[in-house]
Amino acid sequence: MKIALDLSKKQSGRTADNPSVGCIIVKKNKIIASGVTSDGGRPHAETNALQIAGSEARGSTVYVTLEPCSHYGQTEPCVNALIQAGIKNCVIAIIDPDKRVNWRGAALLQEAGIDTLIGVCKIEAYEVNSDFFKRHNIHKFDELIY
Repeated sequence: MKIALDLSKKQSGRTADNPSVGCIIVKKNKIIASGVTSDGGRPHAETNALQIAGSEARGSTVYVTLEPCSHYGQTEPCVNALIQAGIKNCVIAIIDPDKRVNWRGAALLQEAGIDTLIGVCKIEAYEVNSDFFKRHNIHKFDELIY
């Protein structure tokens, strides 16, 4: 998760209204792909990482600094792409406060049979995207419910 957070920090301020998210894909204890939210906010980190990993993503563990999106907007939901890729585990630093996502992405992963762990490095993840959280009326980490 620390590597994903470092990616997120490096891209901070370049993702428009979207949060800067880092994503690492690990298989057999080796990083097979990494991604970060692109300039302007799209594509998202998960999409970028999955594109690099290709079919190798099947059976992998994904580390992502923010809950994968679960709503349709300008792109398909990242949670759908993760499920379709056949990942085995997903480690999420922090839940997305956006009302279109907020626990829904995590629930969809779990419903698909993907082991999901939430809260790894959550304080650091909050700090990286504190402006994003403030836009969602969360002005300090303690306001998040876990």
